[in-house]
Amino acid sequence: MDLALSPAEQAFAADIRRFFSQEYPQDVLALVRDGRKLTRDDHVRSQQALNAKGWLGVGWPAEHGGPGWTPVERYLFEQELELAGAPSIIPMAVIYIGPIICAFGTPEQQGRWLPDILESRAMWAQGYSEPESGSDLASLRMSAVRDGDDYVLNGTKIWTSGAHWADWIFCLVRTEKCERKQDGISMICADMRTPGITVHPIISIDGAHELNRVEFDNVRVPAANMIGEPGKGWHYANVLLAAERVSYAHIGRKRADLAELRRVAATMPGSVAATMADEPLFARRVALAEIRLNAVEMSVLRVLCGDAAPAAVSALKIACTELAQEITELWVELAGRDRAIVADRTRADWRDAAPEAAPFAVPRTASYLFERAQTIYGGATEIQKTIVWRALDRANAGIARS
Repeated sequence: MDLALSPAEQAFAADIRRFFSQEYPQDVLALVRDGRKLTRDDHVRSQQALNAKGWLGVGWPAEHGGPGWTPVERYLFEQELELAGAPSIIPMAVIYIGPIICAFGTPEQQGRWLPDILESRAMWAQGYSEPESGSDLASLRMSAVRDGDDYVLNGTKIWTSGAHWADWIFCLVRTEKCERKQDGISMICADMRTPGITVHPIISIDGAHELNRVEFDNVRVPAANMIGEPGKGWHYANVLLAAERVSYAHIGRKRADLAELRRVAATMPGSVAATMADEPLFARRVALAEIRLNAVEMSVLRVLCGDAAPAAVSALKIACTELAQEITELWVELAGRDRAIVADRTRADWRDAAPEAAPFAVPRTASYLFERAQTIYGGATEIQKTIVWRALDRANAGIARS
């Protein structure tokens, strides 16, 4: 693989860096640097600034408002965004359901939903996981029963990120009972203001409210809100999940985190600097993380360029999420006893709760706690390993037959 950037690609990357330093909302960057939690309005202003440049609809066809980037240009954009310290694009609308609507939605659905997504006038949530289903998505029980021009929805979704912010939710629902549990599943969208939808907050171990339980009690949704054909939801979900799993790479953010980790370790006061910055085992773990990051970067580029087997996306998801956890573990080790401090980072004065602690300790420990879920959401590691094993088994069977 030729990793040398062309002059045009170098100029493109330089234009992105200039944008984040001059045109992007600098107060949003300051909030991220300060370790603060962002509000919905902060995310909206961030995404609207990207959309003003035509840079928000990553992965969308140009005819629907996408930037029309090559795989390398998309990769450069995502890397520069993360190196600048900007918040990630909230994925549920732009990265998950947006491309599905582009590919499988009706012209009416595209005209109704896509402009609002690009303008950040509407936030979306993803209704996949259900209580007691674990990682077995195909066992979902939420029902959608046709009644005239509507579907009536009953059931519960859980671990629903951003549902308390969302204006819309796209759900996998069971429209038909079939012998094969992957069949009879459909994808339908619901306005979160619809009577019968109730959002219950879930406060996670890091003290944040990002997750929710969403209950549907005889919720009437127009049949026109169904994406594609009834019973084809499993296919659409797998198209979506492939994009979701690649989105966990965050190469630029991991590279910036490791560089910052080295810098902080070398400047910590007293014995900590001696035991961490120069401690061979700690230095070895940082070096191994950097090596793994370089290997993951090559895999991401292969997937983006279409030069990888389908199971490679599952293998990549495992590598990316485990590496993210490893980096947070290094930060927690560096924090020492300060990692025990918890503070409400939605407050401007959150640092006053821990004035003696290392400035990085509270937000990095919160990240450590949050990242425990990375190897679960978007398809648990065990599920991804099964996908890889089945692909290898099929390949070996093919070799044996030949």
